[in-house]
Amino acid sequence: MAETMIPLFPCHELDETLAFYEAIGFEVTYRQKAPNPYAVIRRGDMELQFFRLKGYDPQSSYSTCYVVSDDVDTLHAAFRAGLKQTLGRIPTRGLPRIGAVKDMPYGVRQFLMTDPAGNCVRVGQPIADSFEHAPVPKERYARALHQATLLGESKQDHAAAVRIIDRALASDGTPTPVQLRELHALRAEMAAHLDGR
Repeated sequence: MAETMIPLFPCHELDETLAFYEAIGFEVTYRQKAPNPYAVIRRGDMELQFFRLKGYDPQSSYSTCYVVSDDVDTLHAAFRAGLKQTLGRIPTRGLPRIGAVKDMPYGVRQFLMTDPAGNCVRVGQPIADSFEHAPVPKERYARALHQATLLGESKQDHAAAVRIIDRALASDGTPTPVQLRELHALRAEMAAHLDGR
């Protein structure tokens, strides 16, 4: 027996959502306009389904799914190229947006992509034998980087990531030059997400 699980995502505007996914190489395989607007898209073995929801607010979305890939970098490059060609730019904040590929402390190399409806598609590739979180560093600045990365990149809680970094930078002590550069770079990235809402 073989099973397949397919996410069904809400959206406020079906045309806009479908156009976004077509830009990154998905094909609309089914579309229903009435009585309930509904669509199915596919790219290789990836399938997503969407339904229009009246009063839906993309900024308040918690919808997400995880795609496991054996080549996350190639998929990321293809998505970015499609967005660049269609939109004339690669959106990195606001809606829609695509994040950078990052190695996470729980053994996955991943990127997050959020569509115009606020649905987050996480695409990852295992890079370790275990998916357990790495131990939280004890040193103050390494710990701040670790926790801010988890909150900002995995949970998309950019405000919490900024607060952690600001607290670490305001504390007594001196980070190494590398830590200082990484803290400022991560803070700028998280603040840009907050400005792009």
